[in-house]
Amino acid sequence: MTIMPVLFLVLPITDIFTISADASAGKIDKLIGITVLYMLLIPAMVPAAISAYAVIGEREQGTLEPVLTTPVRREEFLLGKALAALIPTIVISYVMFGIFLGAVAAFAHPNVASDIFQAPRILAQLLFTPLLAGWSIWAGIAISSRSSDVRVSQQLGTLASLPPLAVTSLMGFGVIQPTLTLALALGAGLLAIDLLAWRLVSTMFNGERLITGAKATARTTTTVFRPRNLPEEASQR
Repeated sequence: MTIMPVLFLVLPITDIFTISADASAGKIDKLIGITVLYMLLIPAMVPAAISAYAVIGEREQGTLEPVLTTPVRREEFLLGKALAALIPTIVISYVMFGIFLGAVAAFAHPNVASDIFQAPRILAQLLFTPLLAGWSIWAGIAISSRSSDVRVSQQLGTLASLPPLAVTSLMGFGVIQPTLTLALALGAGLLAIDLLAWRLVSTMFNGERLITGAKATARTTTTVFRPRNLPEEASQR
């Protein structure tokens, strides 16, 4: 998980530095679109793996039941889980984006740097980072609360985090012109989806099922050992 943000930072910097000074405007826009996509993969994929572990991971470790028996509401419980994944994701994403901008300003060709430092591109990155992370987190928590295996939950959570990247990719590649109005409209739409997802996941969350399911699993895995060649009646005594 630590390698993933670094990988998504090194790849776009390498692409930017390979752009020649006489490259066409279309090629520059295409490579910049790829770099934007790399940067947005960090808030999309990193929290997906963390949030997919949030419920099923605690259930397997046996720490979920003590938390659910407290008077905390399920909305508050899930919001705490979401914030635990959202805050470090935002910090990591903004730090990586800041390093990327610093490297571009210091070493990239001026034509490339001026294109990257356009206000709509930077605004899109700053605006969509927490919103994409919110989508991934709620999708991961929803899957985690219904899944019975950590690895399956993380794989499905990663896949569920990818759909919003379609729109941001179109903006990055220049298919959709990233204007301020469009960025704000998409941001408002993603914010509404994130808030709705919080309510929907809270409604789906069934703490009693998670606790009783864990107990039932524990009971089914209990095995009674008897000494060899000893009748069953004697072993029961």
